[in-house]
Amino acid sequence: MTAHVGAVDEVQRLVDELADELGRSIVVNDPGMHLLHVTRHFADEDPVRVRAVLQRDPGAAVAAYVLGLGVARWTEPGVVPPDDGLGLRRRVCVPIRQGARLLGLLLVIDADDTLTPDELGRLRAVAEIIGTCLAERELEAARTSAAVERHAAALLDGRPEERAEAHRALVAGGLPDAPHAVVTVVEARAAVRAGELTRALRSAATAHLRRGLRPGLSVVAAGRVRLVEVGPRPDDREAVAAVARRLVAAVRSAVGPTNEVRAGVGGDVPGLLAAERSAAEAALAVRGAWSLARHGGTARIEDVADHAVLLRLPDSALGPDLVPEGLRRLVEHESGPRLRTTLEVFLDLAGSVPRTAERLHLHRTSLYYRLRQIAEITGADLDDGSARLVLHQGLRALELLEQRS
Repeated sequence: MTAHVGAVDEVQRLVDELADELGRSIVVNDPGMHLLHVTRHFADEDPVRVRAVLQRDPGAAVAAYVLGLGVARWTEPGVVPPDDGLGLRRRVCVPIRQGARLLGLLLVIDADDTLTPDELGRLRAVAEIIGTCLAERELEAARTSAAVERHAAALLDGRPEERAEAHRALVAGGLPDAPHAVVTVVEARAAVRAGELTRALRSAATAHLRRGLRPGLSVVAAGRVRLVEVGPRPDDREAVAAVARRLVAAVRSAVGPTNEVRAGVGGDVPGLLAAERSAAEAALAVRGAWSLARHGGTARIEDVADHAVLLRLPDSALGPDLVPEGLRRLVEHESGPRLRTTLEVFLDLAGSVPRTAERLHLHRTSLYYRLRQIAEITGADLDDGSARLVLHQGLRALELLEQRS
């Protein structure tokens, strides 16, 4: 939760001096294109730089464009071509490495292609020094992060006495003991090395926390990051979902757009000591995000409430036997799609004929005809609450099964 100040100050001093020497705007990003250091402008800024300075992030599209050039594999300075659609001027990108490890990217605006060979040599030399500083910072951060993650994992997964001890340690370390907490889980199923995936997850969470919107911490393990944020009041739930979507975009841009990433958001709970409850809800929500395409890859716990019972079942228990025989007959009927939609809307609207007719743009006579067909095919009494409940849960199970196949 704390930075190694000496290394931070030294890197900022180096890039400021280099920018003044060259008369050009410079940034240092981490390997996922999140902003670490920025210099003052030299009247060469473009919309991408302005956004990066204001939001500490150039945006997912720009990150994907730059990373898509293969800069993570570069060992020498290279050119990032301009892109008018992104508002991006030409840049020179210098990889910052320690041996084979990529620690960052130094980007210099060079719109007119006027950097001299001597200036490029100067960029290389400074990048080497920055690499040493970043490696020192990374080592210190790793020590701090490991301790924080141990406490955070105990807070979310430990026994009551372990959670209480973790809570004391985290508050003593500077995390506010605020009255509200929420947990977001981001999971990736990526065909990349485990270490690369871990770095992408941690980088996305760290970059978000660095923006300082809310204090928090993160735990990375088993292809997922759990982000715990605290505050004096509940966040707007759509704002929390927007954060989750940005995290998904950041992880996807780092591991490649062909890899699958999903997020789930737990409910607001009364402070850190209750964070394990929000974490359990976030895990349920992210399972819903994987299982139900209609959530678009990100789900809040309230979004999956109608599937919550089913999502708590292990995959081995989620089988065709959860779909009532009468409902299976309805789906297989020649008018199955139309009747299924009618039944879903009718049950979602608590059996209200007027509202169902309005939603489906049907005359009530036509709706009554369809409901009689549904009752005959399924053998269910649609006036009976228990029968409606069985059909409703069956439809939810059917949705999960269809998206698994």
